[in-house]
Amino acid sequence: MILVPKPAWALLMLSACSAPMLLPAPPGARAYLTGTTVPGFPAKCDVILDMTGDQEMQFVTRELTLHVPYDKVNTLEYGQHVGRRVAEAVLISPLFLLSKTRKHFVTVGYVDAKGRQQAIVLEVGKGDVRTVLAELEAKTGRRVEYTDDDARRGRG
Repeated sequence: MILVPKPAWALLMLSACSAPMLLPAPPGARAYLTGTTVPGFPAKCDVILDMTGDQEMQFVTRELTLHVPYDKVNTLEYGQHVGRRVAEAVLISPLFLLSKTRKHFVTVGYVDAKGRQQAIVLEVGKGDVRTVLAELEAKTGRRVEYTDDDARRGRG
């Protein structure tokens, strides 16, 4: 029988339990791919938008990775969808009708290797949208077009 002092035992358990938390997170912003014109690329799935490269951005899903060169991007759009919290109001409290929910959408348009226009529509989280827009503008040299005045004012 091996006796381990309590502080060492606690440290051993802590290191075993926290090991998965020490793994590095993948680079990029998490988003939800709501639609695309790219043939064979999955739609309606989680995606990581990786803009750490100097020449291209990557859209990484569980199945595939799409590489889009920055110099091929020709459109950037940002818009918001504002709605009421109806389900929460019905299930929890009518006070939820007074609050709004905002969804942030970013569209990236580009020309693929075959010369065809393609588009990718992403739903980006509130905490990531400003960073994503700034990075897209800086890396592509294009200005973001806003679909409405709320999007222009809010920008996240």
